[in-house]
Amino acid sequence: MYSICTFYLYCRLCCPITRKSAANRRAARRYSLRRLLPGVRRAAGGILLWLFLPGFYLLFLVLRASLSSSFELQEMAMATATATTAAIRAVKDLKVDVPGFQEVRSTGPITLGGSFQALPVPSSSSSSATVVRAVSTQDTSVVKRNKVELFKEQSNFLRFPLNEELQTEAPNINEVATQLIKFHGSYQQTNRDERGTKSYQFMLRTKNPCGKVSNKLYLIMDDLADEFGIGTLRLTTRQTFQLHGILKKNLKTVLNTIIKNMGSTLGACGDLNRNVLAPAAPYTNKEYIFAQQTAENIASLLTPQSGAYYDIWVDGEKIVSVEPPEVVAARNDNSHGTNFVDSPEPIYGTQFLPRKFKVAVTVPTDNSVDILTNDIGIVVISDSDGEPQGFNIYVGGGMGRAHRIDTTFPRLGEPLGYVPKEDILYAVKAIVVTQRENGRRDDRKYSRMKYLINEWGIKKFRGVVEQYYGKKFEPFRELPEWEFKSYLGWHEQGDGTLFCGLHVDNGRIGGKMKKALREVIAKYNLSVRITPNQNLILCDIRHSWRRPITTILAQAGLVQPRYVDPLNVTAMACPALPLCPLAITEAERGIPDILKRARAVFDKVGLRYNESVVIRVTGCPNGCARPYMAELGFVGDGPNSYQIWLGGTQNQTTLAKCFMNKVKIQDLEKVLEPLFYSWKRKRLQGEQFGSFTARIGFDKLQEIVDKWDGIVDKPARHNLKIFADRKTYEDMEELAQIQNKTAHQLAMEVIRNYVASQQNGKGE
Repeated sequence: MYSICTFYLYCRLCCPITRKSAANRRAARRYSLRRLLPGVRRAAGGILLWLFLPGFYLLFLVLRASLSSSFELQEMAMATATATTAAIRAVKDLKVDVPGFQEVRSTGPITLGGSFQALPVPSSSSSSATVVRAVSTQDTSVVKRNKVELFKEQSNFLRFPLNEELQTEAPNINEVATQLIKFHGSYQQTNRDERGTKSYQFMLRTKNPCGKVSNKLYLIMDDLADEFGIGTLRLTTRQTFQLHGILKKNLKTVLNTIIKNMGSTLGACGDLNRNVLAPAAPYTNKEYIFAQQTAENIASLLTPQSGAYYDIWVDGEKIVSVEPPEVVAARNDNSHGTNFVDSPEPIYGTQFLPRKFKVAVTVPTDNSVDILTNDIGIVVISDSDGEPQGFNIYVGGGMGRAHRIDTTFPRLGEPLGYVPKEDILYAVKAIVVTQRENGRRDDRKYSRMKYLINEWGIKKFRGVVEQYYGKKFEPFRELPEWEFKSYLGWHEQGDGTLFCGLHVDNGRIGGKMKKALREVIAKYNLSVRITPNQNLILCDIRHSWRRPITTILAQAGLVQPRYVDPLNVTAMACPALPLCPLAITEAERGIPDILKRARAVFDKVGLRYNESVVIRVTGCPNGCARPYMAELGFVGDGPNSYQIWLGGTQNQTTLAKCFMNKVKIQDLEKVLEPLFYSWKRKRLQGEQFGSFTARIGFDKLQEIVDKWDGIVDKPARHNLKIFADRKTYEDMEELAQIQNKTAHQLAMEVIRNYVASQQNGKGE
């Protein structure tokens, strides 16, 4: 019997004739014995079979009984006996090279951190998929993990190999370091407009809870943009700065400068909690102050603790910062099994979170933060005297999706429950830990918390969170209707001073605007705040300063909101090309033309100037500018091509839906004209564009677009004659073409700026 079994195994594994079968060729490609046993040849394998005949016979019996249908697994099992010795030797050394990723430029062995345990999570669905969980354990069960999970695990808490890569002469860093530097607040990029050799550069993103920026930090960021960046500052949709164009050799200098001026980039990107949003308005009433304090405390609670950030960028220098005692207590509390004991990262562990995590805090009615688009949305609940008592909590929002993969989707947050104000940090921590332990780590497309909640349902999710929270959530409190608030223009803060909200197209500060802002902020020692709509607020302005500040700003094009096109006020776009590696088409560079053409269609169909539609543009489906909440969203789906999304509302409470695919930019009017004309003719009284498209339905709208033959051009109702002579018109037309505008638009802009400068701060 031994001889028969041995002959059978020898033929299956070593004989060149039998190995020519299709099944064996596939097995050889997938699990090559040469990969597992590089020093063992076929002849040696045959000898070993005879030497260890009894062991192979027993192994054959087991495999024949349990794995008879899987030849590939048989080969792996055959190799196990010999591979075990090498594996044990590697474990003793506790050092291995990252396997299986040929793109990774090896920089040496990687010290292993903690490991994962794969545990099946009960689900209301029939799916039996195993979910990878970040449990600190020595169980080495073989579970599929995406490569970023390996990078994090083996990084010594975000240090290796980033620190080593930063010290090389190369202009770029390797794939592992590229993933790790995100946690430090940076992305490696190349200029995609340039052909040939890649010009590597880095984008830095700051961390500014509530969008708060001190006077000193703003001026430092302004200097860094000129000295090390591309000369512009960009305000983001999460109330932070972005600096573009930083070279690798300057990264440490720039980050060191930011840190030592009380700024930070730690956690602005990566698989952890990002910047925490809150209303940027510097009102001094109790609700707004409490919301902003809560946002700052949550940001502090969920900031990485290992010290790697300071080790790399300021050579381990201790930066003094005092945390509120309630934050320290909540972080250290492990009464419900939330923490990794004796870990430098008590909440995150070696693996951090499966994907990025977003939190926003606000007060009732104020939806300047797009509250429903966050993983956690928190709303202050006050008593009749305006004294904060607790918080409503939404969970499960998120914008990202992928084209042609219907199992990815944008999602709105839904009510989880209410907690007393003293429990908010513990409740947030419990939600984060639930995502940490149960969020998917095998496929990053499905790693956001919204997919976990979508699979489990809110009832099951609430039950798991309550185990980590240690209490039951109270019923969700009733809320009034939400409103979008831009905070543009002049407002009383409530303490005798003013704040001024300035519209910044797409958040890009450069040129005359940048110089004027620096002059005002430096001269009057103002602090600033960044809004979630990519605008800027100047704070703590004395009444006597209003007139000179207004004059300086107006001369640089920063005019009163009544002089800003209403379409521009609510519009947003992501940076996209040329620097974002994910961009499919234009967004920031394309939206000025889109808005200009939308305004022309408004005029053509007879819509009034003060009517508006929320328009948002992104260069890819990841949704950084939150296009899926827009009344009219453009999502890049090809070169010069967009999906069109309709149905969002101006108060940001309704999810839009995809109306059309592959609309070429040159065909924009063929879609906008019939839609805007139908809205004008068939809307109900006061009905907004998004609500109109949802009521009419996409089938009917598609029929209208398909049958559109155009309208007869009619002069505008208020067609004022601006140009008295042809030469003035021709000169203005020549200048307008340079700025991609019509002569009429440029003339109106000049007139508005002039009127604003003459106002010199007079009441609106």
